[in-house]
Amino acid sequence: MSTTEAYALPLAEKQPARAEKPTRVRGGQKTPTAADGERVQHISNPCFKKPETEERLFGDGSPKIEVPIWSPSSDPARGVRLAKKLTLTGQQETTMFLRYNYARYRLSQLLNGSNHRNSAKLAAQIAVWTARSAKARATLVRANLALVYAMVKCTRVGGVELAELVSAGNMALLRSVDNFDVSRGARFSTYACRSILKSFSRLARQAQRQQRHLQMRFSPNLEFLDLETEKEDKRWQESVETLREILEKNQARLTELEMTIVNERFAIGRGGKGRTLAEIARIVGLTNERVRQLQIIALSKIRAALDRQLTPSNGRR
Repeated sequence: MSTTEAYALPLAEKQPARAEKPTRVRGGQKTPTAADGERVQHISNPCFKKPETEERLFGDGSPKIEVPIWSPSSDPARGVRLAKKLTLTGQQETTMFLRYNYARYRLSQLLNGSNHRNSAKLAAQIAVWTARSAKARATLVRANLALVYAMVKCTRVGGVELAELVSAGNMALLRSVDNFDVSRGARFSTYACRSILKSFSRLARQAQRQQRHLQMRFSPNLEFLDLETEKEDKRWQESVETLREILEKNQARLTELEMTIVNERFAIGRGGKGRTLAEIARIVGLTNERVRQLQIIALSKIRAALDRQLTPSNGRR
């Protein structure tokens, strides 16, 4: 039986978090408590309770998976080419995620069962499983760095530097590694790319808010320059007119369902207050979450069309 077949089991229910207890101190050293163990989160799998799991994942006969350390490039395209060589196969990916979560599971068990006692044996076991968890996580991150650079390469966020995008993407990748459930059968790249793109969207919204608040031009005597204010007002009016044209001619190529959701959500063409997601869901016969997803897709299409219309290469400013 392959590693994938052996461990592709349904996700077990997570235990609810309990109130955090204070850490006790003995002899000037921190003593592990149950609260420490609860902070070691992991994605459960029924195979973790089997006695042979440790040998299958970390024994001498377990698969040897190594990803070399590499230095990312400031060029996203070159970063993608370099990191693509480090991609794991589906079976290797399954093995590494099971190793990572099993190590965190064992670490949680050790800390929860420490009963406030210090011992050299307990400390050694905690060190072993901490090192195994860190190694598995580092391997997964290095093997998937190409996802960050690929998303940076195909994303345009005005007013955000490349380093900021890469940093936000890396943080999203780390969170994805911690939260991904390999037993559901999906590839990690699909899950992580969505998380990375969401982090870019949040960064773009933050940059837009900062630009709106900080795009003030002052003269030496601390008075606003009327000319700059007029330019900003003109740009805003052009953006509104362009957006109206995009929606009227459907230049964003929205589907009929996406157009309905946008019109109802933002009260386009009828004035008044836009409808809630729940109200729209009842109208189109879908769930609230599906309506929210379609709204995000539609707004992304509209944003892309707006960018194309307002770029200097298209003759618009």
